Parts: sequence; structure tokens; C-alpha cells
Amino acid sequence: MASLASRTFAASRRIPARTLRAAAALAFASALFAPALHAAAARSVADTAPAPSDASYQQLVEAAKAVVGVKVRALPDARSNEMLGQQRDGSGVIIDKSGLILTMGYLVQEADQVQVTDSVGQTIPAAIVASDDVTGLALLRPLGHIAQSPIRIGTSSSISQLDRLIIVSGGEEQAVSIATVVSRRPFAGYWEYLLDDAIFTSPPRLDHSGAALINKEGELVGIGSLFVLDSLKTGEKLPGNMFVPIDVLKPALDEMVRTGGRRASHRPWLGVDSLEEDGRVKVMQVSDESPAAKAGIRAGDIILSVDGEPVESLAGFYSVMWKSGPPGVDVRLTVLQGPAVHEGVVRSIDHQQFVRHKPAV
Repeated sequence: MASLASRTFAASRRIPARTLRAAAALAFASALFAPALHAAAARSVADTAPAPSDASYQQLVEAAKAVVGVKVRALPDARSNEMLGQQRDGSGVIIDKSGLILTMGYLVQEADQVQVTDSVGQTIPAAIVASDDVTGLALLRPLGHIAQSPIRIGTSSSISQLDRLIIVSGGEEQAVSIATVVSRRPFAGYWEYLLDDAIFTSPPRLDHSGAALINKEGELVGIGSLFVLDSLKTGEKLPGNMFVPIDVLKPALDEMVRTGGRRASHRPWLGVDSLEEDGRVKVMQVSDESPAAKAGIRAGDIILSVDGEPVESLAGFYSVMWKSGPPGVDVRLTVLQGPAVHEGVVRSIDHQQFVRHKPAV
């Protein structure tokens, strides 16, 4: 028999959005409180009737309504178009009474136009309020009224392995499914990005970008970032998703709203995409016109040390580089290019200097 999670995911493809949100939320709440043996035999969301008096059910329905769709058209010359495409679809979550929306930064990077679609199908334009390279999160402000209430912010530190949570994506094809937390661990992204404590879930969702990760109390505990092949542990294949824990937003939120970013995001950036391979950091790609490209760093190079300190992992590489000083600092790299070892200096920049921005009116 298919698992409740897999059946819920399958059902999300054929049930109308409004019916799906309510039914899946109730199925999720029922499964959380059912004994394990009974949960395995739970009915699909298509056969589940809502119980209007159930407080837990109502909490989850209200939480799902706070999830919106996000559609982005990037600038025609956006540097990120090669990787992300010019037309981008994802989700966001209303987090306060003013309508402020939390989403993933890469969705709106170098955006020309942004639109959000709420749970009743209303589509309105939105402005980018802030983005933060440290967390990878961004904030949007709808340029019009959104009637939906904000979601309640939870605590991601309490989420542990084997917890079952609900994933909600927004927009015209809003979908709800149940996932299991399979690991909590650091995550190092190939694009000079590091999270000390990410949440990994399975089964995977392909509409993960900006999706809400919600606990049984209807509280937001994470924002969807990536599809990954190794959700359980590095090197062990188990497809799933990586979520940014909501706790990383809390110390950053006020500064992001007030200034449009974070001081912590202004750190050295080189423009290399790298991976860990047998205890080494290997350059996969170098961004055109980036500091690394100008310094002669090439795809295939092995980064042996940064400022004289050996590096054996992406986390180690980033940590040493970021502590070298502010953007603009010279970063000394020792690299293996083919059979030869070279040492050179890369003049770092702030990543926001590299991405393209829509001209101010």
C-alpha cells in the first residue's frame, strides 16, 4: 500500500486547489495524531471529509491560505537567467498583517517584474523589499490589498528527525503534501552559500521554491529552497528537499525591512561554483566577468588553500574566505591547475555589485 505521504502527493495533482488545501490539511492533522499502524492505513485526502469544529484542522487551513504563488520575470540581461531562466515560478508566505511576503532570494534575483497570487486567485504586482545572501531569503510587498491573514511564525529549533510536517505551495496550482524530516545538518551550496543547520525532508516536491513548511500547530517552520538527491546524508541517495529553517529569519527580519538587506551579507564573493570531491574543493564553473574569472581561475581547478590555510570542504573554503575581510579584500588562492600548482590573488567584490538591478524610476 502506498504511504500516506505519497498518496497525498499523488492526490495533489488531481484535486481542485481549494478542496485540496482543506482536505490535505485535515489528513495531515489526522495522521499526526493517529498511531503509526493506523496512520499507514489512513484514507487518501480525496476521501477525507473536513470537520469544521476541529481547531487543529482550522489552524492548518488558515496556515495554507497564507501561502501565495510568486511569478517573476527577470531582466532580459540578468546574469542568473542561464541557470534560473527568465520566467520563474515559486511560492511565498504572508508573515505579517501588512502583507509582507517571505520567499527565496534566487526566485526574485535580478527581477524585472514580480506578481503574487493569493489563495482566492487574486493576482497583484509586488515589490522586492529586501534580500539576504546569508540566509538566501527575500521579502516582498504586495502593491495592493491581500485579504488573507498572515501565518504564525513557529520555532524551527524544535523540529527533529522523523517529525512529519506539511508542505504547501502557492499559486494557481497550489498543492499540499506531507513529508518526513529525514535529517538536520549543515548545508554548503556550490554558489558560495552556507547554512549551519538546514532541514531536509522526503519525499521530494518539485514545486519547492519558496514553499511553506508547516508544523501541526499551523506555524511556519521553514521555507523551501532546493531539490536534493542526498536528503538523509551526504553521499547517500534519498531524494528530498532542503528547507531554510525559519529561526534564521528572526534576527535578520527587522534589519532587512529597515535597510533592504543585511550588513552580514556584505562579504567577499569570488564567483565560483564548486563541489567537494574526495576531500578537495573542485571548481565546476566560473561566472563570466567575475573576480575569479578575471584572476584566471578555471573550471576543473582544485582549490588547495585560501590565504595559506588548507581547505578540504566547501564549508571550510567559505569560512576562511569570509573571515578574510570585507568585500574588496584580496583573497589569496592556491590552486591545482592540471599538474601545476599556482598561487594567485583574487580581488573580491560584494555579490550585489555583480547582479543586475532594475533601473530606478
